[in-house]
Amino acid sequence: MGIERAWVRVLTRCIAPLVAATTMGAAQAATPVKIALTFDDLPAHSALPPGVSRIDVAGRLLAAFHDAGTGPVYGFVNGVHEEREPDSVGVLSLWRAAGHPLANHTWSHLDLNTHGLADWEADLVRNEALLQRHMAGQDWRWLRYPFLSEGETPEKHVAARKLLKAHGYRIASVTMSFGDYAWNEPHARCMVKGDAAAVASLEASYLKAAKDSLDYSRRLSATLYGRDIAYVLLMHAGAFDARVMPRLLKMYQDNGAKFVSLEEAERDKFYAADFKTQATEAPTTLENAMKAKGLPVPKLDLPFAELDRMCR
Repeated sequence: MGIERAWVRVLTRCIAPLVAATTMGAAQAATPVKIALTFDDLPAHSALPPGVSRIDVAGRLLAAFHDAGTGPVYGFVNGVHEEREPDSVGVLSLWRAAGHPLANHTWSHLDLNTHGLADWEADLVRNEALLQRHMAGQDWRWLRYPFLSEGETPEKHVAARKLLKAHGYRIASVTMSFGDYAWNEPHARCMVKGDAAAVASLEASYLKAAKDSLDYSRRLSATLYGRDIAYVLLMHAGAFDARVMPRLLKMYQDNGAKFVSLEEAERDKFYAADFKTQATEAPTTLENAMKAKGLPVPKLDLPFAELDRMCR
């Protein structure tokens, strides 16, 4: 009996954390959570598989938004793509015709951390005529930093914020991402090879990464604030994204997601720093919020190395 009781105690200690984790996961799934969808690199992102056009990609994305009832989805624009890929002309008009807004991602996706501020400002401003033409008096003055680079020094960070304030911009931070961009090139390679099994594997790993990222961001927010913030999800307008989008949006909804606009999400007090001109102690990512509180930042495992090897 003494041995049996000892085993019971051991099993209880081992199982209790698993039960607690399962209970927390079930509670998260049942709790509504606000997510703002945002898409970078319009009108053209990454490689295309054979027989698919940029207009096809946009059409599939927009159909998925409509069917899921997402409401307005901001597309962040790099105008240079219309010069590099004339076939992408029309994507922005299609996006707007479906009722979705556009905003600035700089003309050529210029990295602030590796370019001078004056050059970066010129690239930002060069994009504005295109946005003004498509948005026609509506709000397009949101900026998504290319590469999420906000300046490699505190001085440059502050100067960039002052510059954006002078131009009337707000910053679109990112609080949820699973590196969706990394699936688009492998998908194109696998379609060229006609490898259906590899494409199915890509679909499964994409959806798993998205679910893992959702759980990850929610755990960080719960640790920091005891609640869900309203999340801003970073996506890209790629062909594989479009292929899987209906299933992706259903996964989010099955896990309690309510899709909201970027404006509504950014009303959450977490994003207060996005409206300030100076560098502040307020973090703009959940990971940096964890670091600011001296908390260890868990790792989100994503299969980038495996994706790079696919269909070579």
